[in-house]
Amino acid sequence: MTTIEQNPAVQTLLECTLARHKSMFLATSGSDGSWVSGVYFAEDGPKRLVLVLEERGRTLKAIEENPEVAVVVSTGSPMEPFLQARAVAEIVDGAEDEAVRQRLVAKVPEAAPFLETPIRTVVLTVPRWRVTDIPNGWLPGKEF
Repeated sequence: MTTIEQNPAVQTLLECTLARHKSMFLATSGSDGSWVSGVYFAEDGPKRLVLVLEERGRTLKAIEENPEVAVVVSTGSPMEPFLQARAVAEIVDGAEDEAVRQRLVAKVPEAAPFLETPIRTVVLTVPRWRVTDIPNGWLPGKEF
Protein backbone atom coordinates (compact mmCIF):
# COMPACT_ATOMS: atom_id res chain seq x y z
CA MET A 1 0.00 0.00 0.00
CA THR A 2 1.25 3.45 -0.88
CA THR A 3 1.36 6.12 1.79
CA ILE A 4 0.60 9.79 1.26
CA GLU A 5 3.89 11.65 1.00
CA GLN A 6 4.67 14.98 2.62
CA ASN A 7 8.01 14.78 0.80
CA PRO A 8 9.00 18.05 -0.92
CA ALA A 9 10.55 16.04 -3.80
CA VAL A 10 7.15 14.48 -4.56
CA GLN A 11 5.44 17.88 -4.50
CA THR A 12 8.15 19.39 -6.71
CA LEU A 13 7.86 16.60 -9.31
CA LEU A 14 4.06 16.90 -9.22
CA GLU A 15 4.13 20.66 -9.78
CA CYS A 16 6.84 20.44 -12.47
CA THR A 17 4.96 17.71 -14.34
CA LEU A 18 1.72 19.71 -14.27
CA ALA A 19 3.55 22.82 -15.50
CA ARG A 20 5.28 20.92 -18.33
CA HIS A 21 2.08 19.48 -19.78
CA LYS A 22 -0.63 21.38 -21.65
CA SER A 23 -2.94 18.42 -22.08
CA MET A 24 -4.05 15.34 -20.20
CA PHE A 25 -6.38 12.38 -20.49
CA LEU A 26 -9.76 12.76 -18.77
CA ALA A 27 -11.83 9.63 -18.09
CA THR A 28 -15.55 9.86 -17.41
CA SER A 29 -18.42 7.43 -16.94
CA GLY A 30 -22.07 8.18 -17.66
CA SER A 31 -25.16 6.56 -19.14
CA ASP A 32 -23.32 6.21 -22.49
CA GLY A 33 -20.58 4.20 -20.73
CA SER A 34 -16.95 4.99 -20.01
CA TRP A 35 -15.06 7.51 -22.13
CA VAL A 36 -11.55 8.99 -22.29
CA SER A 37 -10.80 12.36 -23.86
CA GLY A 38 -7.68 14.38 -24.39
CA VAL A 39 -8.15 17.91 -23.03
CA TYR A 40 -6.11 21.05 -22.57
CA PHE A 41 -5.81 22.11 -18.93
CA ALA A 42 -4.21 24.63 -16.62
CA GLU A 43 -3.37 24.07 -13.00
CA ASP A 44 -4.53 26.39 -10.23
CA GLY A 45 -2.26 24.83 -7.62
CA PRO A 46 -1.62 21.09 -7.36
CA LYS A 47 -5.15 20.22 -6.22
CA ARG A 48 -7.21 22.18 -8.77
CA LEU A 49 -7.22 21.90 -12.57
CA VAL A 50 -9.27 23.96 -15.00
CA LEU A 51 -10.41 23.13 -18.53
CA VAL A 52 -13.10 23.63 -21.14
CA LEU A 53 -15.29 21.01 -22.81
CA GLU A 54 -17.56 21.19 -25.83
CA GLU A 55 -21.11 21.89 -24.78
CA ARG A 56 -22.70 19.04 -26.73
CA GLY A 57 -19.94 16.49 -26.15
CA ARG A 58 -20.01 13.08 -24.57
CA THR A 59 -17.49 14.06 -21.88
CA LEU A 60 -19.56 16.97 -20.56
CA LYS A 61 -22.73 14.86 -20.60
CA ALA A 62 -21.00 12.20 -18.52
CA ILE A 63 -19.77 14.82 -16.01
CA GLU A 64 -23.30 16.18 -15.68
CA GLU A 65 -24.46 12.65 -14.83
CA ASN A 66 -21.46 11.63 -12.71
CA PRO A 67 -18.92 14.24 -11.58
CA GLU A 68 -16.37 11.64 -10.46
CA VAL A 69 -13.59 11.50 -13.06
CA ALA A 70 -10.04 10.21 -13.44
CA VAL A 71 -7.05 11.94 -15.01
CA VAL A 72 -3.65 10.98 -16.37
CA VAL A 73 -0.96 13.55 -17.09
CA SER A 74 1.68 11.81 -19.17
CA THR A 75 3.68 11.82 -22.38
CA GLY A 76 2.52 8.25 -22.83
CA SER A 77 5.93 6.80 -21.94
CA PRO A 78 6.09 4.91 -18.64
CA MET A 79 9.78 5.84 -18.41
CA GLU A 80 8.97 9.53 -17.95
CA PRO A 81 7.29 10.85 -14.78
CA PHE A 82 3.51 10.69 -14.94
CA LEU A 83 0.56 11.58 -12.74
CA GLN A 84 -2.71 9.80 -12.04
CA ALA A 85 -5.67 10.90 -9.93
CA ARG A 86 -9.34 10.71 -9.24
CA ALA A 87 -11.10 14.06 -9.13
CA VAL A 88 -14.48 15.69 -8.79
CA ALA A 89 -15.60 17.85 -11.73
CA GLU A 90 -17.70 20.97 -11.36
CA ILE A 91 -19.15 22.97 -14.25
CA VAL A 92 -18.74 26.68 -13.47
CA ASP A 93 -20.36 29.89 -14.70
CA GLY A 94 -20.12 33.65 -14.24
CA ALA A 95 -16.92 35.20 -12.92
CA GLU A 96 -15.38 31.78 -12.31
CA ASP A 97 -16.05 30.85 -15.95
CA GLU A 98 -14.10 33.90 -17.10
CA ALA A 99 -11.24 33.19 -14.68
CA VAL A 100 -10.96 29.60 -15.99
CA ARG A 101 -10.85 30.83 -19.58
CA GLN A 102 -8.13 33.36 -18.79
CA ARG A 103 -6.00 30.87 -16.88
CA LEU A 104 -6.35 28.28 -19.64
CA VAL A 105 -5.36 30.65 -22.46
CA ALA A 106 -2.45 32.01 -20.41
CA LYS A 107 -0.98 28.49 -20.22
CA VAL A 108 -2.24 27.13 -23.55
CA PRO A 109 -2.60 29.97 -26.10
CA GLU A 110 -3.55 27.49 -28.83
CA ALA A 111 -6.75 26.73 -26.88
CA ALA A 112 -8.11 30.24 -27.62
CA PRO A 113 -10.12 29.18 -30.73
CA PHE A 114 -12.05 26.67 -28.60
CA LEU A 115 -13.34 29.56 -26.48
CA GLU A 116 -15.24 30.89 -29.49
CA THR A 117 -17.22 27.65 -29.82
CA PRO A 118 -20.08 26.36 -27.63
CA ILE A 119 -18.09 25.26 -24.56
CA ARG A 120 -18.49 24.99 -20.80
CA THR A 121 -15.80 25.58 -18.23
CA VAL A 122 -14.95 22.87 -15.72
CA VAL A 123 -12.93 22.83 -12.51
CA LEU A 124 -11.46 19.55 -11.25
CA THR A 125 -10.72 19.16 -7.55
CA VAL A 126 -8.03 16.53 -6.96
CA PRO A 127 -7.89 15.23 -3.38
CA ARG A 128 -4.62 13.33 -3.98
CA TRP A 129 -2.27 12.44 -6.78
CA ARG A 130 -0.20 9.37 -7.54
CA VAL A 131 3.20 10.52 -8.82
CA THR A 132 5.17 7.82 -10.64
CA ASP A 133 8.82 8.09 -11.68
CA ILE A 134 10.09 4.62 -12.61
CA PRO A 135 13.72 5.60 -13.39
CA ASN A 136 13.98 7.00 -9.85
CA GLY A 137 12.35 3.97 -8.23
CA TRP A 138 8.92 5.44 -7.58
CA LEU A 139 6.97 2.30 -8.46
CA PRO A 140 4.44 2.04 -7.06
CA GLY A 141 3.99 5.77 -7.31
CA LYS A 142 4.11 8.12 -4.36
CA GLU A 143 0.78 9.60 -3.27
CA PHE A 144 0.53 13.32 -2.61
